[in-house]
Amino acid sequence: MGRFLLITSTLIVLIAVAWAAAVGPWAWWVLVAVVLAIVGVAAYDLLQRRHSILRNYPVVGHLRFLLETLRPELQQYFIERNWDGRPFDRDIRSLVYERAKGIHGELAFGTERDVNSAGYEFLIHSTAPVAVPDQTPRVQVGGPDCAKPYSMALLNVSAMSFGSLSPNAVRALNRGAELGGFAHDTGEGGISDYHLENGGDLVWEIGSGYFGARTDSGDFDPAQFADQSSRDQVKCVSLKLSQGAKPGIGGVLPAAKVNAEIARTRGVPQGEKCVSPAAHSVFSTPVELIEFIARMRELSGGKPTGFKLCVGSRTDVLAICKAMLEVGTAPDFIIVDGSEGGTGAAPLEYEDHVGAPLTDGLLTVHNALFGTGLRDRIRVGASGKVAAGNDIVKRLIQGADYTNSARAMMMAVGCIQAQICHTGKCPVGVTTQDPKRQRALHVGDKSERVRNYQEATVQQAVEIMASMGVSDPSELSPQQLHRNLGRNEHLSYAELYDWLEPGELLTQPPESWSRDWARADAGTFRPV
Repeated sequence: MGRFLLITSTLIVLIAVAWAAAVGPWAWWVLVAVVLAIVGVAAYDLLQRRHSILRNYPVVGHLRFLLETLRPELQQYFIERNWDGRPFDRDIRSLVYERAKGIHGELAFGTERDVNSAGYEFLIHSTAPVAVPDQTPRVQVGGPDCAKPYSMALLNVSAMSFGSLSPNAVRALNRGAELGGFAHDTGEGGISDYHLENGGDLVWEIGSGYFGARTDSGDFDPAQFADQSSRDQVKCVSLKLSQGAKPGIGGVLPAAKVNAEIARTRGVPQGEKCVSPAAHSVFSTPVELIEFIARMRELSGGKPTGFKLCVGSRTDVLAICKAMLEVGTAPDFIIVDGSEGGTGAAPLEYEDHVGAPLTDGLLTVHNALFGTGLRDRIRVGASGKVAAGNDIVKRLIQGADYTNSARAMMMAVGCIQAQICHTGKCPVGVTTQDPKRQRALHVGDKSERVRNYQEATVQQAVEIMASMGVSDPSELSPQQLHRNLGRNEHLSYAELYDWLEPGELLTQPPESWSRDWARADAGTFRPV
């Protein structure tokens, strides 16, 4: 290393001297200034104690930090293959961009994926496909205790708060939802003016901070909640229990980021740290949770009310089901968020290692509701890395009634997966409060792209179902989704997983569920 640096430095000096001699006297002054600057940097590097590399390799060591900064872009644009990028690969990103622009997103020459690899999943088509229905299927959300049911699209905008998203991003998403006739989840940051500007249908999410419906001390405020939820634009109310990318922890918005707009939207003091606790203060047991959801539905005037969670213990889910039976009412919907879901910021350990993936979460919730005889009155939403038509069909087979997407919708408004959402330096104005960066996002153009992307993706899902011989999502079955266990073996979801019969847990719980069913108690979230 030392010999390489010596040779390189010598060559650079010789080239610089030759250049100065050829150009003229003024070039010597430039050369002297450059040399003095380099000497100054070298002296600083040798004296500083923070970076060992710079102490051993002054000046040249800065190249390491430069390359480290450029690494994500070099990886994304020059190294990764079409199918192996993370969180979303190049093929999926290109598909979203093209559909958002009104391009069909078709490819030639066949798949680049290894269709025989373990874990690869594929849908089973029919030898007798049916015609694509004229009307795109929708899902009626609202159980027997709901006075104002809502017709939900198969793909909607998942929860993203104002504050995490820029004003222009919120505007574009909501206008796209209004143009396309689908729902826009507000995230737990409250209903901002930007959510209301264009009239798109809203699912108002309430988190543990009760933003937009809280007292000065941070408790739930029924009067504020009733006032906000009475808006015609608010179609559903969702209580956030946990988020897929960071289940079990709260959040903190630093005081410096709590500007006047965010403070007004969330109902918190401007310039003070804004905290979302890890746990809710209005309930502490499954029974209290169900009673609170019933209270929210009553305060909203009978609108569909439910909750969102990333599944952890199966016992937790069963305890909530027992609470529904005990209280005598149930949420109108449950949104299952997978651990592969996105976030603006979360500890790596939580993103990578905490919470159930969406497949396991969906199967748990769907079967728990079926086994307790509650499935027919509760709709299930799926959120977590839904981007393409096959994703929608796959989640419907696994137990969902509809899907939500966050990051794909962000890509539709221009996100380039820079993965610096938490820095406030989003290069395309999606996840920043910097006015100069926000102006890059043109609301009129991007809202059309959101509409285009959602419409094309749902249409593709409907066409896939027609190829499978299905004209309505209710006709899908676990036999139509297969997974490779190895290069020479694959099984359907009907064979891979247990599927409970209606009310089976109430009569004769199967052995695979009996222990968790016995440990679940409506009076506690902790296993008995």
